[in-house]
Amino acid sequence: MLDQIIGWVELIVRWFHVVAGIAWIGSSFYFIWLDLSLRRAPGMPKEALGDSWSVHGGGFYHARKFAVAPPGMPKELHWFKYESYFTWLSGFCLLALIYYWSGKTFLVAPDKVALETWQAVAISLGVLVLGWVFYDFLCRRLRSEKLLFVVVLGFVVVSAWALDQVFSSRAALLHVGAMIGTMMSGNVFFLIIPNQKRVVAALMRGQEPDPRLGQEAKTRSTHNNFLTLPVILLMLSNHYPALYAHGKGW
Repeated sequence: MLDQIIGWVELIVRWFHVVAGIAWIGSSFYFIWLDLSLRRAPGMPKEALGDSWSVHGGGFYHARKFAVAPPGMPKELHWFKYESYFTWLSGFCLLALIYYWSGKTFLVAPDKVALETWQAVAISLGVLVLGWVFYDFLCRRLRSEKLLFVVVLGFVVVSAWALDQVFSSRAALLHVGAMIGTMMSGNVFFLIIPNQKRVVAALMRGQEPDPRLGQEAKTRSTHNNFLTLPVILLMLSNHYPALYAHGKGW
């Protein structure tokens, strides 16, 4: 009976996770496209980078982007953050339901390392936390985006190899995806939204916001857009044994 209840809970959480992920990825892709479609027009305020016209659902939309912030605080402001939070929280719940609850079946690989379930869970949690901490450290220290790309890629590959030495190959690939997903959600929670809140607070005080806040948020948002592609593959990997059920699954 308990297994049936957990199975239904897992289905509902997975459904919610997929819907939240679609919302997050969709908004991320849309705003990257919107940035690329911006064009300056005569008479546009100097603070504006450009605007974009689009047509959808039987109507026309007119969007304008300001480099740092508009001259004054608008009466209504829409935030894009809960898609990220709900995606990560539901994903972590799935991780707990499938890999922590049934650790002996799906997480632990006795032929690799003889771990107790609690030890494997502790390693899993450590990977999520340390993955974000190391990625954030690299972003703050490395000024070259190309160098950052190479180092982060190397870190992800080494992490995949290391996890494959400890966990089942299926769990190892899934954890690489969870680690990258944590980096993405960490970008939103720890940097993008706080920076945007600082900009809003400055506007409300009648001060000029620091342009670096917007630049940092834009950089991390762009990272998230690119990281989306490997995350989707890695999250789907546990449904395709061809990706992990061999000697070099990592």
